[in-house]
Amino acid sequence: MYQQRLMIRFVIIKAKKNSKGLCPLSCRLTFQKTRKVFSTGLFVSPKDWDAKKQIVHQKTNVDINAQLELISSELRKAHLSLQLNNEPYNVETIYKKYKGEPTSQNIGTVLYIKGFLAKQKKLIGKDLELGTWKKYNYSCKQLESFIKWKFQKRDILLGELKLQFLADFEFYLKTEMEQAQVTVNKTIQRFRKPIREACNEDYLEKDPFVLFKPGKVRKKVVFLSVEELKILEDFNFIQPRLELVKDLFVFCCYTGLAYNEMSSLKKDHIVKGFDNNEWIQMTRKKTNKLISVPLLPKAKAILDKYHDTRDYALPKFSNQKINSYLKEIGAIVGIDKNITHHVARKTFASTVLLYNDVPMEIVSELLGHSSMKITQEYYGKVVQRKVGKEMERLKSKLPLK
Repeated sequence: MYQQRLMIRFVIIKAKKNSKGLCPLSCRLTFQKTRKVFSTGLFVSPKDWDAKKQIVHQKTNVDINAQLELISSELRKAHLSLQLNNEPYNVETIYKKYKGEPTSQNIGTVLYIKGFLAKQKKLIGKDLELGTWKKYNYSCKQLESFIKWKFQKRDILLGELKLQFLADFEFYLKTEMEQAQVTVNKTIQRFRKPIREACNEDYLEKDPFVLFKPGKVRKKVVFLSVEELKILEDFNFIQPRLELVKDLFVFCCYTGLAYNEMSSLKKDHIVKGFDNNEWIQMTRKKTNKLISVPLLPKAKAILDKYHDTRDYALPKFSNQKINSYLKEIGAIVGIDKNITHHVARKTFASTVLLYNDVPMEIVSELLGHSSMKITQEYYGKVVQRKVGKEMERLKSKLPLK
């Protein structure tokens, strides 16, 4: 609970004496080393005003003293109300509370985000994945630690958010948390979503971060070449665990499924399509978008190999162990790349689709991306590389003169 003292003092403005020789009285609030001055609407004679005792001496001014006491009482009542709410506030909030004006912009940022997360938590399993919610919750914890580091406070008011706040937050994430730019961008993205929601709910008049531009990240797509994929496919491992992980990886090289979709793939997700061929049809957890992927022969062969699994189409294996064993597999077969399960998805998009002239919009649809822009950002250079190779091939065929 906030316990800082509220200082209330009435001040006579001698420079603004009216025709009757009376001067206006202003009220000066001081809280957390910040002042707020406002007019009381009262006028007194300078000779009758006792600044030390904060009263007017003349008996004819008893009503003014009573009004000053009432103003002080109402201000302290507003301050106490805010204290009892146990929410962050400042001198402006106290004044607005006293005047009966809305104080929505003076809700704590962390407090609002925690309320936002509490509502989002109820959507887990419906419109939201638990993993996604955890990432937003972790971003909120990082925000809390930043505010404590930067301002020595537990929270900062929504109304105090400025563009510089986000720049400082980015600096903190890079220097204190040692996050790479891509991680920093994700953290800030998760912070900005509830702030935009606060604007929608009229807690903020406008988004204070609308002019913010995230730092640029060079997206490097790691995937297996045609030759590397063939080496992996043809290699037979003696250890069952490595053979299984290889099969799971190769399956995703020909389907583009991410780990979550692969691990939750059930036999009833394999359906007959409009062309009488088998297709994988399921909802991608990350984007909640329906994906339909034709079952290519090599992927079908792997499913047939593990047909004796129960409801699920493939054996269960943790993502952590898969990535660990893939490093071992890469070393054994001689592929000098940092192979993770996600590389299979990149290989599907690049080596299997784009290198075989599948249009970008089809690639985007098969990957289940939420927008074409995402596909272009990641795989635009892959297309350029293919164009470059074709041009080199063309040069060799064209005459020199």
